[in-house]
Amino acid sequence: MENRQSLIPVNFSGATRGFDLMAIDNLFARGARMLHEDAVEMTLASLRAYWHQHEHVAVAYSGGKDSTATLTLIIYLIDAGELPQPERLYVLYADTRQELPPIQAAAEMIMAKLAERNWIEVIVVRAPIEKRFMPYILGRGVPPPNNNTLRWCTRQIKVDPMAAAMAEVLERLPGTLLTITGVREGESAVRDGRIRMSCSKDGAECGQGWYQQVLPNSPGIRGRIATLAPILHWGVCIVWDWLKVYAPREEFGGWPTAILADAYGGDDAVEVNARTGCTGCPPAAEDTALAVIVATPGWTHLTPLLELRPIYRWMRVPAQRHRKSGVERLKDGSIAKNPQRMGPLTLEARAIALEQILDIQRRVCAGAVAAGTPERGIDLINAEEEALIRRLIAEKTYPDKWQGDEPSAAAWLDSVYGDGTEQPILFRDLVGA
Repeated sequence: MENRQSLIPVNFSGATRGFDLMAIDNLFARGARMLHEDAVEMTLASLRAYWHQHEHVAVAYSGGKDSTATLTLIIYLIDAGELPQPERLYVLYADTRQELPPIQAAAEMIMAKLAERNWIEVIVVRAPIEKRFMPYILGRGVPPPNNNTLRWCTRQIKVDPMAAAMAEVLERLPGTLLTITGVREGESAVRDGRIRMSCSKDGAECGQGWYQQVLPNSPGIRGRIATLAPILHWGVCIVWDWLKVYAPREEFGGWPTAILADAYGGDDAVEVNARTGCTGCPPAAEDTALAVIVATPGWTHLTPLLELRPIYRWMRVPAQRHRKSGVERLKDGSIAKNPQRMGPLTLEARAIALEQILDIQRRVCAGAVAAGTPERGIDLINAEEEALIRRLIAEKTYPDKWQGDEPSAAAWLDSVYGDGTEQPILFRDLVGA
């Protein structure tokens, strides 16, 4: 094997100071050589630069390709002696209840392997039932999210629950917590902009990953959490080399990551390069990942899930929603800026959508049974969530500031402007208003 020191970039000397560079020679000594040693060495140096600065370590795990690569690589590096084994490694899995089935299946198998290690604590993180995706839409009446005015889903079913879980972990621990994420450049233009704006904060050096100290609002943990993205520099090809070639091999941990290829196009995964969101993701321009999955052998029974997006679009149109009418005054006496805004779903629309989604779920599960793979069924809405949704509909529950007696958003109304002035409908008799 050639001298591996030559693979360390010059601007990385600061990050590697303090540990034996020659130790990297052993990184792949027990298995096949990786095609992208430089990237892995930079990740290792990034982890080593911050590993000892915090008393506790946690991994934020979503089940997607990037967080899975990060998690399984870290476990391998610990097993290989390249990173010290922490007294306790916390793995927090963000279960949105809307993950694509192959991704959910892979996550469950990976968590089962993690549970075999007594130094790893797996914590499954879910939003409170009333704030989960389906109950929030069908029970409370909030329209499905979109990319323009109502992108509530990621924050509510993933970010906020994960932040609360991290805070809960830290509240029972002394010291500080280093949270490892699978954030990579190139996955989101908005995210890349944030990275460029903040890459030099909190003493981070170029080449050391994206290290950020965060300040949660919860009392007692302010300033005690930092995040690190050690695979920030990885391209998607490196992610797939790890997940498809190396991680499944016993010498690298024998991780069940190959199933992830089903969600990203199998042998064509690198070319498809589909970013996945929720099943039938409403904000996505195209449901590429789901389309790939339903064409994959073993997952064709999921085809009814392609009907979800049309249902979400149907729920967002004016005929299925209420609208404010007339001049709306706030508590301070001022006039609402958008006095005739569209609002929540009608009770009727929610009841119809609930039955349609339950029917999709039944057909998917029946298809899984017929294929001899009942474990590959799905529960977009489980029994507890269905009961809650039906109760909220029966109780005529609406979001705050809505009563349910507002007119249909499809009705013709006199125009109301932000200054409170009104313009009656012209030719009222012709429009039937």
